[in-house]
Amino acid sequence: MTTDPQKQRDYGFAECVPSKRLCTELLTDDCPVRDGVRTAGGDSIEVSVILPVYNASLWLEECLQAVVEQDFHGTMELSVFDDASTDNSRALVESWQEKLEKRGVAVVISGHESAKPKGVGYAKNQAVAQSSGRFLCFQDADDIMLPQRVRLQYERAILHPNAIVGCQVRRIPEGSTERYTRWINSLSPEQLLTQVYTSHGPTVVMPTWFCSRDWYQKVGPFDEGGKGVPEDLLFFYESLCRGGGVIRLNQCLLLYRYHPHAATHSVLEDTIWNLRVDFLQQKVINQWNSFTIWNAGKQGRKLYRSLSPANQKKVKAFCDVDENKIKKGFYTYEESKERPKPKIPVLHFKESSPPYIVCVKLDMTGGALEENLLSLQLKEGVDYYHFN
Repeated sequence: MTTDPQKQRDYGFAECVPSKRLCTELLTDDCPVRDGVRTAGGDSIEVSVILPVYNASLWLEECLQAVVEQDFHGTMELSVFDDASTDNSRALVESWQEKLEKRGVAVVISGHESAKPKGVGYAKNQAVAQSSGRFLCFQDADDIMLPQRVRLQYERAILHPNAIVGCQVRRIPEGSTERYTRWINSLSPEQLLTQVYTSHGPTVVMPTWFCSRDWYQKVGPFDEGGKGVPEDLLFFYESLCRGGGVIRLNQCLLLYRYHPHAATHSVLEDTIWNLRVDFLQQKVINQWNSFTIWNAGKQGRKLYRSLSPANQKKVKAFCDVDENKIKKGFYTYEESKERPKPKIPVLHFKESSPPYIVCVKLDMTGGALEENLLSLQLKEGVDYYHFN
């Protein structure tokens, strides 16, 4: 993770302007405060495991057992907020309270019984609000922490209090979302910043997040728009805007479950696309005078059409390796209201010039894309950014 100001400018975050979302003070008044940290029974809590729950009874036994098995020796609590589950999730958590407390884990459980759930963002915020820890370990009810998770992430977060600390994961069932999992686990420290615009979302996945309470309060709360809102991506982008770091421990500390009922499936692709385009323009393209879109096909043209009119005028060319696209000579933006309609040259990548926004899917060209970029001696985060 780079902290050098010049390098941060290269990655596009130096001129970041935080959004107008207001930070909310989430501490309640019913617990004493010591050095800015709410305490339970007069004893400060080092780590709160934040567990939003909605109809998770199929997985909660494994999830809670993993909390019991943590090898962290500091003070720890489990903060559970039940988002109007219609199964026995809340009762199941309550049945584990004695076992958790015998392990030395304080337990806070609450929820609501409205007719409909209020969403993951709301449940996370409520779980944080009722918790006490100086550090927050976010956990999804369908995932399983490995025993070292809290200890190792806590040790790193103490050194980086203004960062989101993640870790490597193992997908269960084995083999599900293979390309995505490989991407999660293989990004370099620099790519944790440069690849934040890709369609995969946050470069450290939400179920692995660990951060200080102070940083959460500076960045948050999570968006509470409910179903269909990518609250994790919005929080992640806001954290970057405020100068936050992104760190991934190079150890697998979470079994990350894939199943068709996961909340992430409710977010529309267009919603993610628009957020990514807006963030890319704000942090990168707005600072450039001109650039090339690497891909004259469907994805490259879609990006061009999604740009603001001012940034469309900055596109000096498309580039590609497909001779059929190159032979056409140019791309005409038919939907444009300008007269004459804009015609953007289509060039072979060797005839084009940086900087580039690369709209070719990672890990899908047998290494050809990576070799082509390397042949031009380009630096990621300066000369090009990946968008797909």
